[in-house]
Amino acid sequence: MMRLTFLGTGTSTGVPTPACHCDVCRSTDSRDKRLRASALVETGGKNILIDCGPDFRYQALRAGIESIDAVLVTHSHYDHVGGFDDLRAYCAKLPDNRMPVYCTADVAADFHARIPYCFAEHPYPGVPKFDLHIIDTEPFGIGGVEVVPFPVMHRNLEIRGYRIGPMAYITDCLTLPERSRELVRGVDTLVINALRFKPHYSHMSLAEALALIADLHPRRSYLTHMSHDIGFHRDLGALLPENVSPAYDGETVEIDGTD
Repeated sequence: MMRLTFLGTGTSTGVPTPACHCDVCRSTDSRDKRLRASALVETGGKNILIDCGPDFRYQALRAGIESIDAVLVTHSHYDHVGGFDDLRAYCAKLPDNRMPVYCTADVAADFHARIPYCFAEHPYPGVPKFDLHIIDTEPFGIGGVEVVPFPVMHRNLEIRGYRIGPMAYITDCLTLPERSRELVRGVDTLVINALRFKPHYSHMSLAEALALIADLHPRRSYLTHMSHDIGFHRDLGALLPENVSPAYDGETVEIDGTD
C-alpha cells in the first residue's frame, strides 16, 4: 500500500495570491488555499518527498512529518526548491546527517550556486547537508523502492517527472514526450498539473491536462499546481470527469496494487 499526501497544490504565487482580492483568493473554503506544489510518498517503509518549496516548513508541521528518507526534485525553479534549508531537522535524523537528493545535473549546479554553505568544505555547525545523486532517465532505488525518472517539457526546459510503482507525478508540464507517455500510460494514479482554463506559455491548461489524461488512461487522476484562475475547488470538481479530481492541500490518497 502506498500513501500519497499533497503538501501543496498551488502554483508559484500560491493561493491566495498576494495583493489579489478575487473571489477565489478571498474564499473561506480550505480547499481553495493552495501552497506551492509538493507531495510526500510513503511506500516500502520510506518517506519520499517530491520537491521542497518555500512553504515546506509549514507544510511539514501541518502534515506532522516525522522523517524524510530522500527528496526527488523535478526542477530548480524557486517554488519547487525554496525550502531546502528547512530540511535541516530531517537531515539530523539520518545516520550520516545527509539527505539523499535525486536531481538532474543542472539542478545540482543550481543548488551549489544558491546554497553554497551546504556544500562548503568546512560547513558551520547545524547546516543542512545533502548527498546529491545525479539522475537522468535510468531507474534507481531508494531503500528497495524503485523510482523511474522521465522527461517532461516545461516549455523549452526539460525537467523530470517520477513514476513510483503504480503512481506517476508530473508538474510544470507543457508537453510530455512520447517516450514518457509510454512509461506512464495505464498507470493506476496520475498526478498532473493544470494551471488555469486559458492556455499558458509553459504550463498545461485544464483542457490540455484533460486531453493528456484521456491519452494516458490512468485509473485515477489528481490535478495539482493550480492558480487562482482555475476557480473554486467545488466548482472545478463538478466540471471534471468521474475519475479526475482537483487535489487539495493536506489530501491523502491510498494507492493499492502494483504496476
